Amino acid sequence: MMGAHHAMTGAAAWIAVTATAGHGLGFFPVSPAGTVTGALLCAGAALLADADHGSATISRSVPVLGRLVTGGISRASGGHRHGLHGLLAILCAWLLATGLDRLSWQSPWSERPVDVGIAAASAAAIAFAAYALGLAPGSWPMAWSIGLVGAGGITVFAPERPDWFIVCITLGYGVHLLGDLLTTGGLPLLWPWVPKPPRAWRKVPVLNRIWTSGGHLAVPILGNAGSLREWALLIPVTLYVGYGILFAALAEVGVDLAALLY
Repeated sequence: MMGAHHAMTGAAAWIAVTATAGHGLGFFPVSPAGTVTGALLCAGAALLADADHGSATISRSVPVLGRLVTGGISRASGGHRHGLHGLLAILCAWLLATGLDRLSWQSPWSERPVDVGIAAASAAAIAFAAYALGLAPGSWPMAWSIGLVGAGGITVFAPERPDWFIVCITLGYGVHLLGDLLTTGGLPLLWPWVPKPPRAWRKVPVLNRIWTSGGHLAVPILGNAGSLREWALLIPVTLYVGYGILFAALAEVGVDLAALLY
């Protein structure tokens, strides 16, 4: 799945799970402001798994350093769609988010500790999302500016639930893997154990696309990454995200969009 599509599905997942005023699954309800800020952060988190790709959005985020970091991650994880694209990676994302969530600094000018881990991660993730979604077309300085503003907004309007950041990062990462699972490339879900199918399996036309000769598992209903089917899926997903953010933004100022429409 393409980077911008990963970001959009991450935002959609957060909106669906948090469910402002019941417009979603309602598993993790937050305030309207939390829906908006979390959608931006979850969109960025949905790009993190591609840190193993030398030409991904993250690799271009900081001149020279970005490619060095992603190159190192790629080599350590075995390349693109290897270590960072397995179920173990979701656990690692959860552990990383948990560590960042607990990283704080007690400012002498404020009674409330500053969540520096959340702030730094939010600035980076939102910058990635802004660039991938075309909110800062071709301009990383603008993307980082959006990221810093977004991190400031999260500091002020963060959801009241203490574990929201951990859920947001883990959800975004998981949605990325789900998107790639729906393409023909598939994923090594059980990495570092990547069992290969028996020879007889590889000769069966449909089965050899579900469990590939390289050991990847797939449910390839979207076809190749960037396919027409993938673009078609993103049309309703994008409309849903637009509606969810607009609904939440208006709800924050006391306007019920649903009442106006119906």
